[in-house]
Parts: sequence; structure tokens; C-alpha cells
Amino acid sequence: MKAFISVDMEGLPHIVSPEHMAPGRKLYDEARSIMTECVLAMVDQLHKSGVDRVIVADGHGPKVNLIPEKMPNYVSIVRGNPRSISMVAGGQGADLAIFLGYHAKPGTPYAIFDHVINGGVLHMVKLNGQETSEFYMNAATLGEQGVPVVLVAGDKALLDDDVSKFAPWAVRVPLKESLAHYASISPSMPECLENIRMGVREAVSRHSEGKMEPLKLKTPVNLEVYFTSTAYAQMACHLPDSEMLGGNGIRYRAKSTEEAYRVTQLLTFVAEGVRSSVM
Repeated sequence: MKAFISVDMEGLPHIVSPEHMAPGRKLYDEARSIMTECVLAMVDQLHKSGVDRVIVADGHGPKVNLIPEKMPNYVSIVRGNPRSISMVAGGQGADLAIFLGYHAKPGTPYAIFDHVINGGVLHMVKLNGQETSEFYMNAATLGEQGVPVVLVAGDKALLDDDVSKFAPWAVRVPLKESLAHYASISPSMPECLENIRMGVREAVSRHSEGKMEPLKLKTPVNLEVYFTSTAYAQMACHLPDSEMLGGNGIRYRAKSTEEAYRVTQLLTFVAEGVRSSVM
């Protein structure tokens, strides 16, 4: 059996500051260590639960955060950026998927680091009219391929909102409860790691009993992308077959969820290019 793990950083325990978020920041090494510890607990329990191969997609920022030499020999790591389906690259053909360290969508009250994909250039993304979190877009992209998300571990605000609404079958493991945009409370690391292990055991057991489902969207997918600047939208609307929505958004009709994901990634990098050219 093959398992796929998509790991982000903002929803991991004890990570609360922009200083955790990127190479060169003062607390980045601490964040890398926390991420690696959580992944190790997860892959070890998966292996003990009968999974013989694990693919881990490093999904945060530059996507080179995990410490690779710590991984056991049954784990492969997807690293590097950009990737056209970003956080779920490598998930094709897996029997089950797990999301670790995930955060809530933009505008969620009392959610740490709430954003979608790139908060510097994206204000909001909608799929078929539904405001999307990274969880929702990633789970739907894998679901289109028949891969169910069986466990989500991260910010309680996300678990209580999108995960409970759109994937009620998935096991939910809260690793932090947000107090503000840059503040949260988390259990101790030993307790978090044990909760991860217990969640994996339950998720694999429920998957083997046929209690998990892939999340699938109706196609074609109506994609709406809203930017933080009209300048980004004005360049994005050069995408063929797209149309402007007000001053800062565009609409695109995608044949599949994966196409919607790829287009969102493309437009994000277009906006980043515009931002870097004027700053």
C-alpha cells in the first residue's frame, strides 16, 4: 500500500511567527525540526500500520524544508519549486492521502496565518462558487484521481470549518488552536506526536473498512481568482478565455479540477512577477 503526505508549515504545532517561515529567518531551523519530527512520527506509524511506501510532498514556501537525511528508506520526498500542482505533486496513484500542518482559508476568524497559496498576491480563490482553502483545492485535485484524504492535522479552525464540511469522513487531529493571526496554543511536542500516531492508526483502519471517500467537484470547474492588487489582475486577464471580475479578479472555466489548480499556480507566478518588477 502506498500513502501520500502533503505537509505545510503554518498548521504545525508551536509555529507562530513570520520568523519561522523562510530560510534565513531567526526561527526557521526550529520550524524545520518541528516539521521533520511530525513527518517522522507519521511515516513511522504508517509503516507500522501496513503501508510499505510513503511519498512526502514538502509543500511550504520554497518547498525544501524537510530534513531529508532523517527520513527512513521507505520514504520518497517531493522537493523544490515551482510545481504545477504544487502541494499534491507526487500523489497520483496513492491509495490514501494525509494532509499535515494545514491552515485555514483567508478571512477565517481566529485562524493562524490564514491565506491561500500566496497571501502576498492572492486575496481569495473560488471553485464553483466556493471559497477555497488549500485543503479544499488539494483534496479535490487528489479526489479527481480517486485518492481519498483520510486524515488532516493542523489548525483547529480549518478542521472545524472546511474539513468537517467537505471531508467529514477524514480523521481530524488538531495540532494548534489559534488565538490570533500570529498566536496559538499547542500541546507539548510529545503529546502532538502521539496524537498524530493515534490519528494515523484510526485513519488507516477506517480506510481498510471502506469508510473513506475521494472529494470530487462538478466539472467543468468555474475558477475565480481574486488578487491583492488590480495590477496583478490586469496581467492575469491576458490568459486566453478568461474574463475580468471587477478590478481585482478573473474568471476561467477549467475542464477539470487539476486544470483549475494549474491555472491558479500560473496566475500566482504571473502576479509574483508583476510584484517583483515594481518593488
